[in-house]
Amino acid sequence: QVQLVESGGGLVEAGESLRLSCAASGSAFNINTMGWYRQTPGKERELVASITPGGATTYADDVKGRFNISRDNAKLTVALQMNSLEPEDTAVYYCHARARTAPWLPWRDYWGQGTQVTVSS
Repeated sequence: QVQLVESGGGLVEAGESLRLSCAASGSAFNINTMGWYRQTPGKERELVASITPGGATTYADDVKGRFNISRDNAKLTVALQMNSLEPEDTAVYYCHARARTAPWLPWRDYWGQGTQVTVSS
């Protein structure tokens, strides 16, 4: 199994910054893409940003230019630097990793427990 533990959520005012961090542990043989998703009540979980082991990134349109995702392959961590936060960014943010615990096993999706980000106007 692979465990993902997030930290860094909280309450900030519009225009301020927050940094989310996520650390993977457990029996991960390979970790492929890592990323962050967010979810608000009544809505589906949506991709915020993702990053491949080689550093290729993908961002949701509404966070481009404000958020930056990074990872440390050696430490099995991924971080999301969120700048110029807006009330619309308020959500529970989930760390995600696509990983497998042995080379003969299929890739699986793993999720953190979620961390609340609240942006007041």
